[in-house]
Amino acid sequence: MESTSTMIWNRKLIDPSKERMEKPRTRGCTMVMDKGTGLIAFRDTLELAGAYIDFIKLGFGTAVLTPGAVLREKIILCKQHQVNLYPGGTFFEIAVAQNCLHSYFRTLKELQFEWVEISDGTIDLSRQDREKAIREAIEWGFRVITEVGKKTAGSVATIPELLSTYEHDVKAGAIYIIVEGRENGQNIGIYDDRGEVNSRYVMDVLKEVDPDRIIWETPQKHQQIQILQLVGCNANLGNIPVHEILSVESLRRGLRSDTFCFWNR
Repeated sequence: MESTSTMIWNRKLIDPSKERMEKPRTRGCTMVMDKGTGLIAFRDTLELAGAYIDFIKLGFGTAVLTPGAVLREKIILCKQHQVNLYPGGTFFEIAVAQNCLHSYFRTLKELQFEWVEISDGTIDLSRQDREKAIREAIEWGFRVITEVGKKTAGSVATIPELLSTYEHDVKAGAIYIIVEGRENGQNIGIYDDRGEVNSRYVMDVLKEVDPDRIIWETPQKHQQIQILQLVGCNANLGNIPVHEILSVESLRRGLRSDTFCFWNR
């Protein structure tokens, strides 16, 4: 899938990086956070920037608060634009806590969701139960994204913890693993209390994993820049605000001054 705007401009102007993957892609994915976008704005977003979105996460438990007709229309629109829509991991955790995971998966299947997120950012989930949930989701026909890290301020998964979770999740069938960064990207995971990236942590992780399987939650611009500099223009970035989609794609391609020097050489 390629934006129709690419038919207008010289290819060198479209992608100075010369490396940006087009859709459908399995790396260089952009995951957008939808915390309650109305249907008209949602449709406009996909028409404007659908070529640059790979996943839209319905934040936390907002899926259950969205009117059924609106939710179904969002699912249809996303399929038309080759965008994967899925509920946030917190909603999965609520289903576990309420002992209705079977009902949760059944409803998602009836709604024709294709992806689910498995996480334990708020609840405690044993390794065995986490792997069981991944496998159960796959048995239902879903593709699985997992998330590593707790949502408590100051929480950081050690590198051995992250690598162990990554290894077990992939073995259980997860396709992508999100590194927790929340919506603000401060004092959690790879970020300090100012939102600065722990570059050494990131590089140490990248030495041991398939970087194309990791989604880095990067809600702030300077975080997006740092991860792109460390990983490359086809890093998987998550928790991107709806209004920042084209801005992030510009960063990826070297179409902003912040990343101009990365690829305009």
